[in-house]
Amino acid sequence: MFRPIIDALAGSLTLTALVALLPLLTLFLLLGVLRIAAWKAAVASLVMSLLVAIIVYSMPAGQAVLAGAEGAAFGFFPIMWVVINAIWVYNMTVVTGHFDVLRRSFARISDDQRIQAVIIAFCFGALLEALAGFGTPVAITSVMLIALGFRPIKAATVALVANTAPVAFGALAVPITTLAQVTGLPEHELASIVGRQTPILGLFVPMALVYIIDRGRGVRVTLPATLTCGIAFAVAQFATSNYLSTQLTDIVASLVGAAAVVVLLRFWQPSQAYVEAPEPALAEAGSHRRGHVRAGSHIVEGVPAASIGGSDHPIGHGTGTVDDLAARDADRHDSRADVLRAYAPYLLIIVVFSLSQIPAIAHLLGAPTKSFQWPGLHLQTASGKASTLPTFKFNWLAAAGTLMIISGLLTIPAIGISWGKAAKAYADTYRQLGAAIFTVMAVLGLAYVMNASGQTASLGAWLAGAGSAFAILSPILGWIGVAVTGSDTSSNSLFGALQVSAAKDVGLGPALMAAANSSGGVLGKMISPQNLAIAAAAVGLSGREGDLFRRVVGWSLGFLVFMCVLVYLQSTSVLSWMLP
Repeated sequence: MFRPIIDALAGSLTLTALVALLPLLTLFLLLGVLRIAAWKAAVASLVMSLLVAIIVYSMPAGQAVLAGAEGAAFGFFPIMWVVINAIWVYNMTVVTGHFDVLRRSFARISDDQRIQAVIIAFCFGALLEALAGFGTPVAITSVMLIALGFRPIKAATVALVANTAPVAFGALAVPITTLAQVTGLPEHELASIVGRQTPILGLFVPMALVYIIDRGRGVRVTLPATLTCGIAFAVAQFATSNYLSTQLTDIVASLVGAAAVVVLLRFWQPSQAYVEAPEPALAEAGSHRRGHVRAGSHIVEGVPAASIGGSDHPIGHGTGTVDDLAARDADRHDSRADVLRAYAPYLLIIVVFSLSQIPAIAHLLGAPTKSFQWPGLHLQTASGKASTLPTFKFNWLAAAGTLMIISGLLTIPAIGISWGKAAKAYADTYRQLGAAIFTVMAVLGLAYVMNASGQTASLGAWLAGAGSAFAILSPILGWIGVAVTGSDTSSNSLFGALQVSAAKDVGLGPALMAAANSSGGVLGKMISPQNLAIAAAAVGLSGREGDLFRRVVGWSLGFLVFMCVLVYLQSTSVLSWMLP
């Protein structure tokens, strides 16, 4: 039985915490500075965490390796299990051409790519986050943006930054329900507080997406649309989380936000439509067919369709330029039946996941669940209590990934794909996501080793020693948790109870600090190696996760500073009126 000591290095919590930072520093240095491929960075950081656990924390080598193995297994199931099956559903729509119908449906709402990004990456991405989470919205929306003419690197950046405000209520609010379980606080109280923090992020994220695409000029031109979307999303997320249903929060918010933009566009359009300018190399490759596409205030000739289905892009099919796509789309009039079939997979996902929440059905799905102790792993917490980390929950039927398979099986007849092609698409999905699967398994192995050995406890206890200033540091703790694990659920599991304990020690509101862990955590999502690997694999840029990291880390830190200030002010009389 191993019991971690949080001040294992010379009896100093500060020195121990600084050493515990080494695996994280290794990860971000390799990704952001040296631009090493995500899977290599993850493996190196996992090795570093094992060395720290064995040498500094005196954890038996066998126990440390077993903890990493359990984390790797958790990385595949349930985390990548959701992503794999969600991408499979998407890939089937590509094979049948229904993805093109969906793309044209979105494109007809507006021909301005800034507006398309808000609707697809933010609103549609929020819906996917609500239903599946775990990287699914980043993978699917980034590819949809590429199909609309975005460069792969920019499409992935937009999708990553968009995947923030909805995350705390993602996967039918699993992060909130998990937080309630580990802290013993009422779920509704936690949801109400988070619902008074993340909606404020939702106000600004649409503007951030437009800034990434077209800088300050684009933000000014599209302000009516971004404000409409942000306000509608924020109000709906606040109202649903506080007065309707925690589980339905993001579903309602995403649909309300999208509907508000669609209604606005019936009466208002940007003064000039924006289309992404091509990269020079791509423009030369597209010179065989010249056309004219307006890119902001410029006229661009022969804009290629950003490697749509090209050899460097594992998702999608067909080739051509943006001009070719525009010409085909202009001549193509999809029937209502085709449009309905294009939306059918996502409607089926909503139905299947909604039905799974009915108590009788939830009980039926949960009946075969098996929980077992990870063989050979015997752990205690730093306080001497039995650790729950070695308990592996194999809820194979109730898992979100399994529900996604059920949705996929229903999708097969709905879109008219043959069973043989569906099976081939499934096999292709595993090949496509191979590097991402390996990366996520390594990162979760890292997270489990850090948690089992006491490295995360040392970091948390060190931050908790800040006294009343802990209100500022509380979101940072959640941010670290999500940056490492890629999951707000996992971060809440790691640090939720610690947040409550620290809050009581320094006289802060336990529910506010616990909620801050989840709200701050959502801002670590875009820089987590898990999400970076999924985004890079989706747009055909595997190995360039470091480039993506450099593009999004500023947004992550900027929003984090904002959340830290908000939580601190909510802990004082200045904004305490915002709390329930």
